[in-house]
Amino acid sequence: MLRELTGSVHSFDVSTGVDGPGTRFVAFLAGCPLRCQYCHSPDTWYRRSGTPTTPDQLLAQIRRYERFIKVAGGGVTISGGEPLQQPAFVRDVLRRCTELGLHTAVDTSGYLGDRADDDLLDVTDLVLLDIKSGDPGTYRSVTRTGRLAPTVRFAHRLADRGLPIWVRFVLVPGLTDAPENVEAVAAIAASVPTVQRVEVLPFHRLGAAKYAALGLDFPLATTEAPTPELIDRVRGQFRDHGLCVF
Repeated sequence: MLRELTGSVHSFDVSTGVDGPGTRFVAFLAGCPLRCQYCHSPDTWYRRSGTPTTPDQLLAQIRRYERFIKVAGGGVTISGGEPLQQPAFVRDVLRRCTELGLHTAVDTSGYLGDRADDDLLDVTDLVLLDIKSGDPGTYRSVTRTGRLAPTVRFAHRLADRGLPIWVRFVLVPGLTDAPENVEAVAAIAASVPTVQRVEVLPFHRLGAAKYAALGLDFPLATTEAPTPELIDRVRGQFRDHGLCVF
């Protein structure tokens, strides 16, 4: 007997204007290969922290909101953790969402982009691509376990397929804010023709309580949020490359 496909789902939520266009059903999968210093969800690092879930079970939850999502011009976003750690599960869920006429999005660092086969991308309408940094050394410092090259490769593969991309960049004072690092991210984004917008996300410490609950040290416990002046400077660097910035 074939073993039923399951994914590890940490949680889900319904949000507006955060994880793609319109009102979204957002499924957060458990498991991520990166250990970003600013991660606000350390409770999603390991697949064992999620609940084994079949595509049918997740679709049952999605269908509870189907009409509302469609009326609100939204869809379904698979986030994490890192969803591409579970590509077969993501592919099956998004295929079923597509059959329901729901807009689909994947929120990913792109580090595991090679795991997304063509069938998965065929049922993906939008990729929210987290570019952690543009300088390889800074990228390694931010993620502690990752490399920049796979993300850049994945971005160009998406563009070759004509897939829309929203780039996300987390602005952390003293970590990702160096002008040359921002300039490198902007250059990457500008080189990818299907990037529709760049979202500059100011760092916050709202996840600190999760680290404490897990008995973990929060690496950026003393880092302050970026000032309005810093945010404006960074957004300006992206605009200087002709990018639409939020």
